Amino acid sequence: MSVPSTPPRPAVANSVWPRLEPLLPQVTKPIQYVGGELGAVVKDWDTAAVRWALMYPDAYEVGLPNQGVQILYEVLNELPDVLAERTYAVWPDLEELMRAHGVPQFTVDAHRAVRDFDVFGVSFATELGYTNLLTAVDLAGIPLLAADRTDADPVVVAGGHAAFNPEPIADFVDAAVLGDGEEAVLEITTIVREWKAEGSPGGRDELLLRLARTESIYVPRFYDVDYLPDGRIQRVVPSRPDVPFRVHKRTTMDLDAWPYPKKPLVPLAETVHERYAVEIFRGCTRGCRFCQAGMITRPVRERSITTVGQMVQQGLEFSGFHEVGLLSLSSADHSEIGDMCSGLAQQYEGSNVSLSLPSTRVDAFNIELAQELSRNGRRTGLTFAPEGGSERIRKVINKMVSKDDLIRTVVTAYTNGWRQVKLYFMCGLPTETDADVLEIADMAHEVIRAGRAATGSKDIRCTVSIGGFVPKPHTPFQWAAMEQPEVIDGRLKLLKQAINADRSLGRAIGFRYHDGEPSLIEGLLSRGDRRVGAVIRRVWENGGRFDGWSEHFSYQRWVDAAAAVLPAFGVDLAWYTTRERTELEVLPWDHLDSGLDKDWLWQDWQDSLSEYEQDDCRWTPCFDCGVCPSMDTEIQIGPTGKKLLPLTPINGLRVPSGAQQ
Repeated sequence: MSVPSTPPRPAVANSVWPRLEPLLPQVTKPIQYVGGELGAVVKDWDTAAVRWALMYPDAYEVGLPNQGVQILYEVLNELPDVLAERTYAVWPDLEELMRAHGVPQFTVDAHRAVRDFDVFGVSFATELGYTNLLTAVDLAGIPLLAADRTDADPVVVAGGHAAFNPEPIADFVDAAVLGDGEEAVLEITTIVREWKAEGSPGGRDELLLRLARTESIYVPRFYDVDYLPDGRIQRVVPSRPDVPFRVHKRTTMDLDAWPYPKKPLVPLAETVHERYAVEIFRGCTRGCRFCQAGMITRPVRERSITTVGQMVQQGLEFSGFHEVGLLSLSSADHSEIGDMCSGLAQQYEGSNVSLSLPSTRVDAFNIELAQELSRNGRRTGLTFAPEGGSERIRKVINKMVSKDDLIRTVVTAYTNGWRQVKLYFMCGLPTETDADVLEIADMAHEVIRAGRAATGSKDIRCTVSIGGFVPKPHTPFQWAAMEQPEVIDGRLKLLKQAINADRSLGRAIGFRYHDGEPSLIEGLLSRGDRRVGAVIRRVWENGGRFDGWSEHFSYQRWVDAAAAVLPAFGVDLAWYTTRERTELEVLPWDHLDSGLDKDWLWQDWQDSLSEYEQDDCRWTPCFDCGVCPSMDTEIQIGPTGKKLLPLTPINGLRVPSGAQQ
């Protein structure tokens, strides 16, 4: 058994609150560090066999509503001998004070030091949170490099969508979980519990080896990477014979068996989302070629209409929220979405509870859905995502939506009482030209004209929101070259001019965009290999924090760090971003199995260049993407034939008379 060079993890974790509290009056939004929210759990330290610290690596206002962290927090805390607490990224003002006063990274639940926990789980929705990971690890007193950690340090585990290529942070994390976390955290807990009960045989290496042997937990230290003279990867292979060549993603098939969160966290401070959110299905087979979330979460798994109804009832009763968000990658695609919305609308008619579909496909929104979502008079925001401005570019990205579809959909919304809709597009897509982007202005103008004509009112608005395209691993566009930031910015300038060319229409159109620079850095991190870790560390050492926030992001800091670090490896920033990959190139994540067949992804990339549209396999014969046979799973399609009503009355919210099964 290895001997730790630092003191062992304490049997009793003391609260850092006495040292933290005097600092809070000196920082902005101190309430975010206090804890004690409705739904928060504080368990006895001494009786817990396994202790988790869970982090969403962003500020409290972004991290607290995160559905994934809330689910794992509740799943773990339901186990009698396990405790889980939450921690979030601290703002720079508190970080400075914590360093000056020796206060470590802490949990908000019981204000315990993160380093005292067994497992430090970090969920990444975006790669721009990597510098916040380093801040948290360093503040916790955990060595930055996984190779320098001892038995006294927690196991740092990455999860979330970005974990499907954890190579850029391979030096900083001990393990990564691909795919769904509900069952994965229970498996990790079992392994840690048994290892501790046996007296921690073999030390940290033995624990990590047990995790790696599951074949669904990736431990980077057990894999070697060889490079070719031109900088490309030659191979990624296990460094020992008892470690699998490929690591497979986890897929939770029966969502009804995991009805979480049952007791949602109710924030003390303002957050980006304040609603009870129910994930109504997981996965997507629409086949949008840019969409990593849709590709890596296959197959489609629906939550039944009755389970959704029960979750909404219990969640609202517990939390007191006034909005219900029906979440998925494309919520209106649920096979029973009509009955679900009408049942919920009828259940809460006359109350102050509103329904929202945060992600709605243009061709799935109809008048019946609009009427149910606005039945009680409160209309939450509507966002539609054509993604591409022209018909041609929408064929390239496989977003099968026509301009007529969009106009018909927004007119439906306007005539049902909405006065504002948001349209989301991307800039910098493969094969894109200026003309493709300028068609966004034409589309926005037609939306306003049609809305005014349909309602007889000039009180019609739409917001055009533009994001930069970032090629993602495990998608058909993983081989694509990125566009230069100056080209993106030039197209956005032309688009703004085109929108405002007609002043009577332009004044009704809001225009929001992300410039090309942050997207290029996200591209570096999304498709990077282990050599990019040195860039991340250099940026962090030079003050990089909260890179997902425009006011904190510094493009020059990233460019300078890349220029200082990458030439030693024979590569540069452009090599990772604006270079198109070839078919036979070994990609940094090829040893991490999302279930998708790489040959199928390549063929779909070629189809995109031919502007060939691929059907949704949920409603058409299988086209062999590889997921169902390789994962031993299948697409789950309703309808179940059941109705949501009747539900039991909740806290005075009436159930309409005459509601029938």
